Amino acid sequence: MSLSLYIHIPYCQAKCPYCDFNSHAASSWPEADYTSALIAELAHRSSGPPFSGERLKTIFFGGGTPSLFSARSIGSILDAAAGRFGIDPDAEITLEANPGTVDAAKLDGLRAAGVNRLSFGAQSFDDATLKYLGRIHNADETRQAARLAHRAGFERLNLDLIFGVPGQTVADVTRDIAEAAALGPDHISAYNLTFEEGTPFFADMKRGRIRPLPADEQAAMYAAVRTELPARGYAMYEISNYARPGREARHNLAYWRAESYLGIGAGAHSFTLGAAESENAYGRRWWNERIPWRYIDRVLAEGVAEAGAETIDRRTGQAEFVFLNLRLRDGFALADFRARFGVEFDDLFGARAARLFDGGLLARRCGRIVLTDRGLELADSVFAEFV
Repeated sequence: MSLSLYIHIPYCQAKCPYCDFNSHAASSWPEADYTSALIAELAHRSSGPPFSGERLKTIFFGGGTPSLFSARSIGSILDAAAGRFGIDPDAEITLEANPGTVDAAKLDGLRAAGVNRLSFGAQSFDDATLKYLGRIHNADETRQAARLAHRAGFERLNLDLIFGVPGQTVADVTRDIAEAAALGPDHISAYNLTFEEGTPFFADMKRGRIRPLPADEQAAMYAAVRTELPARGYAMYEISNYARPGREARHNLAYWRAESYLGIGAGAHSFTLGAAESENAYGRRWWNERIPWRYIDRVLAEGVAEAGAETIDRRTGQAEFVFLNLRLRDGFALADFRARFGVEFDDLFGARAARLFDGGLLARRCGRIVLTDRGLELADSVFAEFV
């Protein structure tokens, strides 16, 4: 069996006002202690069920800003992962990076450590937009980081973009896409800005200090993204993700296909299929202590730092399988649903799905269930029908 591993590094130089991830702004961070804790958690998780004996097919360093850590620390973690689990020869090993935190030496070091895919949080190529979003880098730093990544030998490169920012126009979004594509990544992610509860942007929106763009303007931007990126050779394969042929993000595909994965680090989540607590159990999900210093202390003392867990029953698992897979442009095969759950999709969800088919939001194509173009625009409403 092969497994996907997520490694969370929660530290940032500054917290972006739209970000609701478990990230912590700091002027310094306990890199050595945190690295030791990650290695200790890897050792514990590899020593028993449900993950012992599995090899790693993808590894993803997310954050936070993982590129704040030295290449030596990243290499130590990868060495521990290889020693404890084993890493497939063709494994995809991704590290998220802020363009303002890398130079040629850092990128050469990361490549030598075993990272073979980078994901830069470009967000925009307009400096005023970047400032509004609270980013610590500017557009020129993204351009330079991408060039240096290519020189360091990274054939796999993703650029993240954000659209729907107050003040943005469709023309601005189109320019960002053109700029990103010109840098030669093999993958581009384009996310609609959301105002998540608990973030400064959400608080400002509630106070009337920020007014989100009207829904029709955001829809026009999303339509432009879905047109412009494929026109430049990046096929849409997920609601927010576009790639050159064969260059899809394999790690994220594991999430969208509802496969098992292990998450280590402060606040990281894990999921495994096949919980055996009852006949109705489908899987188990658990999550770690979010506060970095508490995570470090607990893992170094106990080997784990679980803060909570839940058993996923079969009906919940069926719903999650549907709405996660529907994020993918090719949806899911009815045969795959039957193979996983031993029951037909239509027998479980026929009535509610019929409304979505009749409304033009879902379609059947070659034995698969997929979102239509209209369904993409109203995806959250479609997913809600299965929850």
